[in-house]
Amino acid sequence: MDQPFIVELAEWLDTAPGRYVQAWEQKQIDGMVANVFGYHAIQIGLPHWDLLRANRIPYKGRTRVLFDKAGEQGAALVADPENLPFDTQSIDLLVLPHILECSNAPHQILREVERVLMPEGRVVISGFNPWSLWGARDRIPGLDPLMPVPADMQVSLARLKDWFKLLSLELDRGRFGCYAPPCVSQPWLDRWAFMESAGDRWWPVCGAVYVVSAVKRVVGMRLVGPAWKTAKKRVRRAAVVTGRQSGLNT
Repeated sequence: MDQPFIVELAEWLDTAPGRYVQAWEQKQIDGMVANVFGYHAIQIGLPHWDLLRANRIPYKGRTRVLFDKAGEQGAALVADPENLPFDTQSIDLLVLPHILECSNAPHQILREVERVLMPEGRVVISGFNPWSLWGARDRIPGLDPLMPVPADMQVSLARLKDWFKLLSLELDRGRFGCYAPPCVSQPWLDRWAFMESAGDRWWPVCGAVYVVSAVKRVVGMRLVGPAWKTAKKRVRRAAVVTGRQSGLNT
């Protein structure tokens, strides 16, 4: 895990564009995790940002890298996303806010996600879109970058889908957002607020960030539900007596 990028990202979230991204992602992730059930839910990274608040799983936790600040509700487990300290098939829900793009081995993180998820478990991932207006601005020489993560480290949604196909992860749903032009001040972001609805309609793949949800599918697994129908009792038929007589002479 590249710790400087995750630390810079945590600081960037306190800026005007960072709060803009936070608000949009919080709304999307709240909707994606609200109806996920199970016993264990974990957020990987950025523990001061509670992305499990809308979920009702009883046992929830957050992890952080070594230099990341802890959450407001207390300490968080220090863990390396590339080597998660959880048992195989032990987690029902994982949330990864911008973690893949802060690592030099994002595919290894996804392999760990697949390992620790229960069958039919869910992972929710957010990331910057390198092909957005924000990403294009970062590629223009002479301009200060707007995003805390370099564009060449950002994981596009197309690449993420390819990685899902190599693993047991099936894309469930996703969405792009934050269509305002790259602005660093809140007044300008407010002026461009109308772009949210316009972007969703006219250029949905150009949002500055995306959030996707994927489910771990296990080949050959069949979910067994409760036996709602009781087996019908078999009725024994009575023997039928025929009038046919024996052909023996008496």
